[in-house]
Amino acid sequence: DVAENDIKTLFVNLGESCRPILSGIDLITFVTQNLAQGVPDGLLIVYYKNLHIQTAFLSQLYANIGLFSRNFGIFVIMNIPDIIIAIDGYSSTGKSTLAKLIAEQYSFLYLDSGAMYRGVTLHALENGMIDDSGAIDEDRLQVALETLDLDFRIDGTYIGDRRVEQDIRTLEVSSHVSPVSAIPFVRVFVDEKLHAFGQRKRVVMDGRDIGTTVFPNAEVKIFMTATPEVRAQRRFDEMKLKGQEPVMEEVMKNLLERDYIDSHREVSPLSRAADAYVLDNSDMTLHEETVWFQGLCQGKFGILE
Repeated sequence: DVAENDIKTLFVNLGESCRPILSGIDLITFVTQNLAQGVPDGLLIVYYKNLHIQTAFLSQLYANIGLFSRNFGIFVIMNIPDIIIAIDGYSSTGKSTLAKLIAEQYSFLYLDSGAMYRGVTLHALENGMIDDSGAIDEDRLQVALETLDLDFRIDGTYIGDRRVEQDIRTLEVSSHVSPVSAIPFVRVFVDEKLHAFGQRKRVVMDGRDIGTTVFPNAEVKIFMTATPEVRAQRRFDEMKLKGQEPVMEEVMKNLLERDYIDSHREVSPLSRAADAYVLDNSDMTLHEETVWFQGLCQGKFGILE
């Protein structure tokens, strides 16, 4: 029998069959696909203890692999405590991508604050609260927020029962989200929703003021940046993949305008928290970012065994 607290390094063989397991789903998929075919000697499973995989499942896994492989191991690493991770930074720096990956790999709840502001902006646009000149009818919007059912679900952002994950990512919404998010009562509306989720801890959140305003006591704060050219190209490529026809000059113009508005708004402007770790990913791959994050956690919590 293998007790949960005893699942450390059972046997470690850093041979060619060493295989990282990045999530609970990845572990189950790997076992399903490989156990029936036999497991090679020297298998090493890397298992994140905080995935909360049941001890009974791991015990059965240990026994089953032992039928096929005489020398194998289950290696427990990265037991990140129940904390709040706040990721702030400029637009198109990959905040959401990194936050989602952290959530998946370490079993955190991902909260997309930007999606909340985009949801409010979409609702305002679709209901005539923003005119052709960009002026916002704040009185109507404030009343509308009293009954706006804006929520996170496992598959994205919803307004009522309508999934709006694609609708909130258009250039039109991007062009209006900064002035909408600068309105004090809009920020209060979003902050209240985010705080309700954050009370449970074990959440990762990205935005513009998460580490400075929404969760100033977050245990880990990251501030992401990259050059404007790199960020504009990322946004351009993302829009092309979604079937849109962006113009690079317009994308760059929108990006620089958002930078200025976000950094100069009166309420909760974009700024780096004093205790935030800066991540400039202009020349980094996503894999390199995850390695950087793992090193950050290793140093801060001493959790890499």
